[in-house]
Amino acid sequence: MIGWLLLNLSFAYAQATAGGGGGGGLTGRMALYQALSAAYIVDYFVHEAAMTSTWDIIAERFGLMLVWGDYVFIPFGFSVQLWYLLPGPSMAPLAPLHPAAAAATVALFAAGAAAFRGANSQKHGFKGDPKAPVWGRPPATLAGGRLLVSGWWGLARHINYTGDLMIAAALCAPVGAGGAGAYFYFVYLLLLTVHRERRDDRRCAGKYAAEWGAYCAAVPWHMLPGVY
Repeated sequence: MIGWLLLNLSFAYAQATAGGGGGGGLTGRMALYQALSAAYIVDYFVHEAAMTSTWDIIAERFGLMLVWGDYVFIPFGFSVQLWYLLPGPSMAPLAPLHPAAAAATVALFAAGAAAFRGANSQKHGFKGDPKAPVWGRPPATLAGGRLLVSGWWGLARHINYTGDLMIAAALCAPVGAGGAGAYFYFVYLLLLTVHRERRDDRRCAGKYAAEWGAYCAAVPWHMLPGVY
């Protein structure tokens, strides 16, 4: 995550010192991307303790995926859109960002961040104190108190993945229609999360047996309420 932030700031510096803002400074598109990505990265470190209750840490542990993924893939893969925000000599610069598009991007990011952080924080808090209130009410549970079916987790079984996808879309959106390749981050994460939520369902079905069927009946949606 720190590598991603440093790479982002390197591109921002390159644009600012090259006068890429049309007289010096950053373009609106670059500034929006930098602000949103920095907010996401800072939030990660503020809530870093919650990572200890994720499947990556509990089951997959410290191996190639985490080492190569965190040190190489995340910094370079999640910042592909920067090559479009700071085009080279052979690429035409992007048009100024419309205020309505900027507002929509911020709204998408905020909604995604609320779902992603809210769901993950509820899960982490529930594992530490299963009786702690959820949205001001006693938590609804199944499987002898092991499955949370209220709060964010009463909306969809993998609502945290949906929030992460919304954040990814918002971080790609500053490019607009400037190039399909700029949406690599979102497309990659979409494929990853769909695979993961199906894998998670199979794993939980084996772990909780009939109780998982009851949970799926109580929370029928996989990732997006009313859609999937």
